[in-house]
Amino acid sequence: MAGGCIKKIRAAGLVCLAAGLFAPPSAVWAQQAESAEVGSLEADGSAVRSSGFIQYDMARTYAGADHWSMARLRSEVALQGSTPAFKWKTSVWGEVDGVYAIDHGYYSDEVRRDQQTRGMLREAYLEFSAGDAELRFGRQHIVWGEMVGLFFADVVSARDMKTFYLPEFGQMRIPQWAARAQYFMGETNAEFIWIPVPTYDDIGRPGGEFYPIQPGRVPTGTQFLGEQKPSGRLADGNWGGRLSRMIDSWDLSAFYYRSMDVAPTFYRLGFNDQMAPVLQARHLRIAQTGGTLTKDFGDFVLKSEVVHTRGRQFNTQDMFAPFGLVGEETLDYIFGVDIPAFDDGRINVQYFARRFLSRHDLLTGYDKVEQGGSLFLSSKLGRGWETETLLVTGFNRTDYMFRPKLIWTPKPNWRVSFGLDIFGGKPQGVFGTYDAHDRIYAQVRWAY
Repeated sequence: MAGGCIKKIRAAGLVCLAAGLFAPPSAVWAQQAESAEVGSLEADGSAVRSSGFIQYDMARTYAGADHWSMARLRSEVALQGSTPAFKWKTSVWGEVDGVYAIDHGYYSDEVRRDQQTRGMLREAYLEFSAGDAELRFGRQHIVWGEMVGLFFADVVSARDMKTFYLPEFGQMRIPQWAARAQYFMGETNAEFIWIPVPTYDDIGRPGGEFYPIQPGRVPTGTQFLGEQKPSGRLADGNWGGRLSRMIDSWDLSAFYYRSMDVAPTFYRLGFNDQMAPVLQARHLRIAQTGGTLTKDFGDFVLKSEVVHTRGRQFNTQDMFAPFGLVGEETLDYIFGVDIPAFDDGRINVQYFARRFLSRHDLLTGYDKVEQGGSLFLSSKLGRGWETETLLVTGFNRTDYMFRPKLIWTPKPNWRVSFGLDIFGGKPQGVFGTYDAHDRIYAQVRWAY
């Protein structure tokens, strides 16, 4: 039964890819959106709009064991429209990665089967309006926060983590099957969501390029069991609410979200014959309370997000800790300033931190306060060329992620990118653990 489902999903991905290859072009390009609108056609008196993109990514990892790490063709197709009674949208996405045919011996069969061909129903929802209320049912994106290069208040979305934080966030986010109600009262917006069967982060398989636990962080011979996800009972569902308001040009919001954590926690279930740990990814029930603020001061824009999390557990080296875990309450916060510069360019500077609020266990490998910062620069060079550079670093271990990029837009609906993804620092760091995965890449994208 499971094998049949996998075959159907992969077939859907190939169908989606073929649909993208033969879709009609247009001259519309929206760089910040996931896809670009191509026009509309009439169906029973209602406008139906189609959009999508085709994207090819080629990457070679030159640090550690030199190898090709991506040769991926990806396509997404979306249809949306409206009737006098409701609005609707549906989109599908699929990809084929030829790197597993190029580099036969580097990746395991398990990784190849998981990542060579993939497909997904992205969005599929109906939206109804009644006065100041708006109801949306189905698979949808719910974004509660967004900082440059990092996730903080965006607690609802699941994410495709197979390539870490390297893709555009619009492609990383995985929609949730949700019922969402919003009520608008002038400058105030109240929102409630219920997710009966949650979707979780896609972390791939052990041996994947960016699997959450790399060999340098665990003993040799560590065994990984298959990920255990919640059963799908209604008791495992997620729910939450968010209230936002504009006060004297300050855009403020506060939220509460009770959920099964989209990110996995690795349980230590014992030891194998080599006395190496046996680990399994599972998901914990957590509660998150937080807020966001944005203020435009004219010369710059201030943004901040804060999230308090209760119920999450962390791996510890304490051999007597149940499942090798210890519970910790955390407070994550970030402050950022966005400054226009360089003739249509921008500078973004951010400071972020995680503070452990409970009695902190140093055997987790984390300090009481973990701090970091980021710097983003973009500049227009003329004739369709521009540059982007992102540096994210942790201050406690001076590990970092450095991402310079050169972008060429020869036509409004074409974009070509060249760049480097460089990691460094101690293997205990969020970025340093991928020190052997520095890569050079090229990307071609056509929106239609």
